[in-house]
Amino acid sequence: MEHELENMKRGDQPGEIDKKKWVYDSSVDYRGRIPLRASTGVWKASLFIIAIEFSERLSYFGIATNLITYLTKVLHQDLKEAVRNVNYWSGVTTTMPLIGGFLADSYLGRFRAVLISSFIYLMGLGLLTMSELIPSLKHCNMDKCTKSTKIHESMFFLSIYLISVGTGGHRPSLESFGADQFDDDHSEERKKKMSYFNWWSFGLCCGLLFGVTVVVYVQDYVSWGVADIVLTVVLAITIVIFYVGRPFYRFRVPEGSPMTPMLQVLVAAIMKRNLPYPSHPTQLYEVPKTEKTQGRLLCHTPKHKFLDKAAIIEDDDVMNSVNLCFYVFLAKRYSYKNVQRKLAIADCYEKDGTEFMA
Repeated sequence: MEHELENMKRGDQPGEIDKKKWVYDSSVDYRGRIPLRASTGVWKASLFIIAIEFSERLSYFGIATNLITYLTKVLHQDLKEAVRNVNYWSGVTTTMPLIGGFLADSYLGRFRAVLISSFIYLMGLGLLTMSELIPSLKHCNMDKCTKSTKIHESMFFLSIYLISVGTGGHRPSLESFGADQFDDDHSEERKKKMSYFNWWSFGLCCGLLFGVTVVVYVQDYVSWGVADIVLTVVLAITIVIFYVGRPFYRFRVPEGSPMTPMLQVLVAAIMKRNLPYPSHPTQLYEVPKTEKTQGRLLCHTPKHKFLDKAAIIEDDDVMNSVNLCFYVFLAKRYSYKNVQRKLAIADCYEKDGTEFMA
């Protein structure tokens, strides 16, 4: 309270004080309230996220790099069969983020998607470790063998495909969840966000480096079981670290399928394809300020101008319930453009620093 009074003495308006104290970017804290800027987000939250990214990349590359060696030397598959199995696994691993990203954005939320996928990932690593340590699950019960046991093969493939599912939740959600910890409308946090991506890449590269060197060395010269134990323990520790950071996170509430408003805007643009463009973007329909919730809209861009057709106001729009149905989602029309083109935050501001909305 005393801090707010000092700000008012300096001439700050109450609204400006609120923006300094609270985060109005559509995010909430872990209790579902508007986040307090001083105690949530930024680096106090991002470090937890970078830690689990390091362990996930460590596990993934530690397994993927030496996978074909394991299939040929431990499971005694011929090279052709081993390459085919690696390609199948790589294809599934590459496809899963499409499903994971959709579920995270539409229903689960990024934090929950990362947490669930982390436990699935850990389950896969746990099964992989068990298949190497438990005698009845080992690839061979004799000193020398030319073929692995069926139960070991089943356990092995089940574990690596569980890891694929876990990767599908991590890759589309974790980096975005880290970016959610920074408010783009706050100049200082916007600068820190750029630094966050640098440190994110550093954590990712460290995980990759240790995965393809240290983990592979342990697999080749110590044992596969020891390497699996290391990966499982490291991931388990970072999952705990990630969850401990929950009070510091800023969360975005999932708003249903992002495809729905995108398709509605596209249909509205097609329906109005014969209408002329207005002379200025400010003549396009915009959500009234009284209906705007916390958060901000992306600025108008000259790219993909055809989509602006959806926001052209017709004389009979007030009476046309079909068009009004589309207008409800026009606040998100620029997210459709943003899917097709990366939009720098700086582009949303004119030279005088004011945000231009249309």
